[in-house]
Amino acid sequence: MTFDPVSLYFVASSSDRARVRAAILREAAAADRQSRQGRHASSPGDASAIRNRSRPHTTSRTGTRPERQTAMTLLQTPPASFTPLFAAASARDATKTYGKGHTQVVALDGVDIDFAAGQFTAIMGPSGSGKSTLMHCMAGLDRVDSGTVTIGDVDVTNASEKQLTLLRRDRLGFVFQAFNLVPTLTAIENITLPTELAGRKPDREWLDHVVETVGLSNRLRHCPNELSGGQQQRVAVARALASRPQIIFADEPTGNLDSTTGAEILAFMRHAVRELGQTIVMVTHDPVAASYSHRVVFLTDGSVTDQLVDPTPDAVIDHMRRISS
Repeated sequence: MTFDPVSLYFVASSSDRARVRAAILREAAAADRQSRQGRHASSPGDASAIRNRSRPHTTSRTGTRPERQTAMTLLQTPPASFTPLFAAASARDATKTYGKGHTQVVALDGVDIDFAAGQFTAIMGPSGSGKSTLMHCMAGLDRVDSGTVTIGDVDVTNASEKQLTLLRRDRLGFVFQAFNLVPTLTAIENITLPTELAGRKPDREWLDHVVETVGLSNRLRHCPNELSGGQQQRVAVARALASRPQIIFADEPTGNLDSTTGAEILAFMRHAVRELGQTIVMVTHDPVAASYSHRVVFLTDGSVTDQLVDPTPDAVIDHMRRISS
């Protein structure tokens, strides 16, 4: 599977985009030199193709769950077509235990996993399987006992508390089941709060695009208690996106929402990955929610036991039945 530089740009992690952008500019300059030197004759159709290649292909989203043809089970290694171009986050031989002696619980047992940039990944498993622990350790909210965790070029395992704080503030976004909005701030103030705390001015063009995408343009001056549950979660998702994080971690983001509103939030999260180049890792127990992702990772007793690419709700349910039996 090959990719042109423009495609690479939209799946690259933020730390790699400068290099990919340089490659795009070099390619454009080379094409321009060839055109001016008359080395290749170009028809109007050829010129149109070159122009079209310089911008990403987008497909409008209707807010409904994308159609899926098949679900492919992966026992160990994803196929070549799913090999990550860039790993937004990785864990190697990660272990985490709680308690001691006969009360000891192994939450993570030698986990090896990559979360690809520009992909929507769901983490599932029975209660106590370690899915929330894995997300918390990946996000620097908790520490593994052994092994390594990295986000981009940052070694989370050995980072100081200050470094982890800056990492979470500057490079990560979070969406929680309980929304976690500041009740005295308006929607727009909640959305821009992380950027303000970092001492940066919001990118107005990007912010406007995010607000328009989540459909909150006419609710920005309202406080959380004046918004519906779905609108509050849209504010939370917009807050996570506003600072252009390297990766967003979502913990049961639709757990407090009705099915219709939950579907709208999941459709937008899928849109953020497909159209905005975002990377999302979501913990969920809901097979329908998991079916919006590109890949589902299944945990059992602290270990990654299976993966599913292009999941459907029925395929996820079948997997959960098998690993729970």
